[in-house]
Amino acid sequence: MIGVVVTAFAVLGLLTVIPGPDMAVVTRAGLCGGRGAALRATFGVVAGLMVWGALTVVGLGAVLAASAEAYTVVKVVGGLYLVYLGLSTLWRSRSRKRAAAAAPAPVPSPGSSWRAGFLTNLLNPKIAVFYTGLLPQLVPPGWPTAPTLALLVLVHGLLGIVWLGAYSLLLTRARTTLEKPSVRRVLDRITGTVLFGFGAVVVAEAR
Repeated sequence: MIGVVVTAFAVLGLLTVIPGPDMAVVTRAGLCGGRGAALRATFGVVAGLMVWGALTVVGLGAVLAASAEAYTVVKVVGGLYLVYLGLSTLWRSRSRKRAAAAAPAPVPSPGSSWRAGFLTNLLNPKIAVFYTGLLPQLVPPGWPTAPTLALLVLVHGLLGIVWLGAYSLLLTRARTTLEKPSVRRVLDRITGTVLFGFGAVVVAEAR
């Protein structure tokens, strides 16, 4: 039984640390607004996970995962949203280059960073597929299904907060270096390209 629980936690931990759109969105928030923005994006990401987790526990996640049309719609919308984030980040890097030593770029509003993290996960139907397909396999034999699924979702969310929160702190620790215009432009371009690439792949897969 202990081995099953350890395996479940290990799988959730591995899925948490694999780089993906979540980390790119947190990076984007950290570069735009510093540590606070990165942490708000982190909590937005986890809030999106909690929504999918709640839907899975009540069975609605399985309905979406089984509906090809609904899955495609959410996938396309989510992909386009990532493309939008990527293009806006690339545009900001271009504007930053033109501005050079002019006034610093405006800091995003507190809600925008959280919203970006939240929507990135909320519009990712692959999470529903994961929660409805793999998560039930992690329930130890004999344990009540719904409460255990809810517990696993909470564990996944907690791991996300710890991992992305630590990443946010490390990212903003190097703020002195990251605030250099040339470094910011390069990081903006990398982050924007990654977000655009994730979105383009999602949209292409949905066709």
